[in-house]
Amino acid sequence: MTGPPERDDEAGRARVRVGAVEVMALSEADLLDRVAAGWRRGEGGAIVTANVDIVRAATRTPALAALVARSEIVVADGMPVVWAARIAGLTLPGRVTGASLVHSLAGRAALENRSIYLLGGEPGVPEDAARVLTERHPGLRVAGTCSPSFGFDRTPRGLREVVVRVSAEKPDLVMVGLGFPKQERVIEALRAEWPHAWYLGCGAGIPMAAGRFRRAPVAFQRMGAEWLYRLALEPRRLARRYLRDDAPFALTLLAGALRDRLTSRSRR
Repeated sequence: MTGPPERDDEAGRARVRVGAVEVMALSEADLLDRVAAGWRRGEGGAIVTANVDIVRAATRTPALAALVARSEIVVADGMPVVWAARIAGLTLPGRVTGASLVHSLAGRAALENRSIYLLGGEPGVPEDAARVLTERHPGLRVAGTCSPSFGFDRTPRGLREVVVRVSAEKPDLVMVGLGFPKQERVIEALRAEWPHAWYLGCGAGIPMAAGRFRRAPVAFQRMGAEWLYRLALEPRRLARRYLRDDAPFALTLLAGALRDRLTSRSRR
């Protein structure tokens, strides 16, 4: 389920296959620099923060693997993904999470005099997140916010309305918090209309920024146990996904990475 490290020619950095997803060896600072360089060239792109849930879904569904592969930047969000990559032989700088990127990209946008758009969350949530981000990052320009109605993406008309609304503001960065794979599909539609922006699929990053719930303490994050903290906060919503789906897959992923590493060594 893993592959040997390869070179990412565009970034000059290594990448490795974890499950069906190719993860890049980029730190958060590297990612920010790459986005800023794209802004200066008038180029945009899509960013996927691949956690265990995303890798599991992509590994089981080829169409979702192809959806992830069409993104310009794919980084590891989730310690099992980091560990699997390291076992495969690629030293990743560490996790790069969507929740963290909401803040760091907003800060870089403020420094670069760029605008952001927040798409996702219940009514009032993206507005609260925008308020928090502008308070923390003076000079940040918020091009707009949108809390789309449930099921908007199920009809061409509903999706088109959101795409037109966002692209009309011509933002430099769009943070899309709709969950995988919906947010990545919406990002593809947005890119077709407004290709000059960067797009971040950030999952729950917008309500986190708005203060609706907190991230796990740093100690949990470093141990790769942030999921336990989230599970304690939202057991009814997350128990099935974390315990029945993601945990067994993570163990399989790590075992497969170790097996592949040992097999490659025995062939040398």
